[in-house]
Amino acid sequence: MVTAEAWVLKKHFEGFPKTSDFDLKKIELPNLKDGELLLESVFLSVDPYMRAYSRRDMKEGDIMIGTQVARIVESKNPAFTVGAFVVADSGWRTHFISDGKDLHLLPASWPESLPRSLALGTVGMPGLTAYFGLLEVCKMKPGETVLVNAAAGAVGSVVGQLAKIGGCKVVGCAGSDDKVAYLKKIGFDEAFNYKTIKSLDEALRKASPDGYDCFFDNVGGEFASIAINQMKKYGRIAICGAISLYNDSMPQKGPYMQIPMVFKELRMEGFIESRWSNRREEGVKALLKWVVEGKVKYHEHVTEGFENMPMAFIGMLKGENLGKAVVKV
Repeated sequence: MVTAEAWVLKKHFEGFPKTSDFDLKKIELPNLKDGELLLESVFLSVDPYMRAYSRRDMKEGDIMIGTQVARIVESKNPAFTVGAFVVADSGWRTHFISDGKDLHLLPASWPESLPRSLALGTVGMPGLTAYFGLLEVCKMKPGETVLVNAAAGAVGSVVGQLAKIGGCKVVGCAGSDDKVAYLKKIGFDEAFNYKTIKSLDEALRKASPDGYDCFFDNVGGEFASIAINQMKKYGRIAICGAISLYNDSMPQKGPYMQIPMVFKELRMEGFIESRWSNRREEGVKALLKWVVEGKVKYHEHVTEGFENMPMAFIGMLKGENLGKAVVKV
């Protein structure tokens, strides 16, 4: 009999999440049935979407939603061998039982020198968000200018690098001078600290006087309202997140986007990477290849200890992480 630990949502978040909103529970797991396997979490992900989805998809007392890289420790399923690593969407828990249907084995070509935690970041959901958002929503073309906010985060840092691979000029913004320096290091053409500039409008104009063909928006709110006015005609805006709004107790009010949308004939589309789940293997293969070749660089913010999951989650929402935030069990 295996005892798993799991973090549950004790109380729905009101404003910014607090450690008291979570509760750590112990769960006795039953013995395996035929076709099942027992897995042990090795790395767990903390992501902004958890804040937005918790209210929509969870009730108090549910295990917190989330993804992990897990090791198979026991198997009664012939498709999975003990010792193999998988990506699973099984929430904040140390151990769990699966029938194998929703597990993704790490690619056989995964190098030993590469952290397996990248399957939660650059070569996982955030990387796939960047990949499909740029290719299918923004439909970027060589020579265009791409703007991305939260650019030093798990998604934004990959967006910028993939846009450079695609022959684009890339402008990014982040919330600290260290993060801006990192963006320059990984190839961004222009980068600025949105917390220290006097005017976002002026900073965007200075970075690209001719405007922007593509805008990859992770932030929403006031930033998006200002940036949309600097889009070029027929520009494309891909919205994958709105982290500036997730912790608001009261909804923000306007300004509104219809006039620039009409005058510039812009296209704005929200998306979730799971839309392209049938092409997941394609995206993972491409991202892994670029990482191995050194064309896409990565940085991880690793928190040690399953007991620190809530702190890692709250720190990520505060922007304490550079690159992907993960927890090592």
